[in-house]
Amino acid sequence: MDIYTIDIENELAVLRKKSGLVTNIDQELVDFTNQMVRSIEGIGIGLAAPQVGRNERFFVCHLDQMDPLIFINPEIIGTSEELSSYEEGCLSIPGMYGDVKRPAVIQIQAWNQKGRPFKMEADGLLATCIQHELDHLKGLLFIDYLSERKRDKLLKRYRKTLELEES
Repeated sequence: MDIYTIDIENELAVLRKKSGLVTNIDQELVDFTNQMVRSIEGIGIGLAAPQVGRNERFFVCHLDQMDPLIFINPEIIGTSEELSSYEEGCLSIPGMYGDVKRPAVIQIQAWNQKGRPFKMEADGLLATCIQHELDHLKGLLFIDYLSERKRDKLLKRYRKTLELEES
């Protein structure tokens, strides 16, 4: 499964587009989300549909010691006032990281692969992962939370990394 990156113009356009609702939870979607989970094994903890070329509202999270979680048409329905900071990275901007502050605890509702609604509360790394992946469904990237100076520095370093890989 190819993961879209920000350095390819048509892929960046998909990453920056707001995703539409999933209207049918069928076997194709179940198989696709399972493939997404397999594709991040050993390289990441979350993946959103736009990162693999689909502008639909779903994503997967798979943290160590947990079964994979599939979120279809997710919405955050509550957040804590307390914030936590985490050094985030993204498979769409490989090798780059930045500190992002987000609510420390969230409540989310979504649909599972069986088409059933569920709600859950998350904190720590799982809360960060969910918020990060949900941002992808809104066309946002973690770099959008960085100061302009930090974002420019990170993007410059990313471009330089790409140039070194090409030479």
